[in-house]
Amino acid sequence: MTTQRSTSWRRGLAMSLALLALTLAMPALAQEADDDLAPQMIPLSVMLDWYVNPVHAPIIIAKQRGLFEKRGLDVDIQAPADPSVPPKLVAAGRIDLAVSYQPQLHLQVDQGLPIVRVGTLIATPLNALLVRADSGIEDISQLKGKKIGYSVGGVEEVLLSAMLEHNGLSLDDVEMVNVNFSLTPALISEKVDGVTGAFRNFEPAQMKQEGVEGKAFYIEEQGVPSYDELIFVANRETLDEHRDADRRFMDAIGEATSWIINHPDDAWQSFIAYDPSLDTPLNAAAWKATLPRFALRPAALDSKRYREFEAFLLERGQIKAQSTISRLAVDLNAP
Repeated sequence: MTTQRSTSWRRGLAMSLALLALTLAMPALAQEADDDLAPQMIPLSVMLDWYVNPVHAPIIIAKQRGLFEKRGLDVDIQAPADPSVPPKLVAAGRIDLAVSYQPQLHLQVDQGLPIVRVGTLIATPLNALLVRADSGIEDISQLKGKKIGYSVGGVEEVLLSAMLEHNGLSLDDVEMVNVNFSLTPALISEKVDGVTGAFRNFEPAQMKQEGVEGKAFYIEEQGVPSYDELIFVANRETLDEHRDADRRFMDAIGEATSWIINHPDDAWQSFIAYDPSLDTPLNAAAWKATLPRFALRPAALDSKRYREFEAFLLERGQIKAQSTISRLAVDLNAP
């Protein structure tokens, strides 16, 4: 009898221990099951054209508000040491997306770089020809014999040439002065009479902070076809395998942009929370000047705009041949 009781007791103890072990294991098993069911995040590297500033607000706000994560994207935002590098890294397959410029896209595609526009960030030109408001220059034709400062040659010179021609002048009628990225100081100190390549959302605000009013001539009103200032470019050769991730990214950018437009003050607070060093008077002024420039439908493509700018560059000898729209830009949402 004692032996039977002892055996039963041992069996009961074994069963209890087994149940206890199973109970303890349940949370781990449940966690493993949850991990198996959890959606896999898609890594996506995005390189800006320069350090973070208000033109990048939709990207930063999408990150801050979890709009990328909501779409299954793990977005890594990077800033370059050299603004000419991002499209090259995309072409080399080292970065998934880069913020770049439409005028540069045309030149780089013509040179054989396998990149393509997949979205728009800033839907209007920012580039402007800037003079002092107290200079007495009310018309570009009055720049004859004057000094014009610039930072980068190439396409900037082409845009200026078109503006001058629109007003009856040529590059021979002005003196070009390389001011080495010091556009505003050169104009404020009157080392030059005007500067080209100034961004209308930054340089006038910077001048105002120094107590000098600026007057901007907008290039799209002066003989230059309108274009998208800032765009997102991807690798054309690997576009198909990344199309879904790129589409999700653009969808998040669109949602962020709508929220910024609807809630500009809250968006500003979220923007500067990303990096407290962004909270400066200049950035605050640039924020307000940039808001109307954001693309409300970032994935949408205006083919006519790309076709006309391509023809503009071809006519001026800046590209060897006219590329098809499909080589330059795509609409990720097109069927």
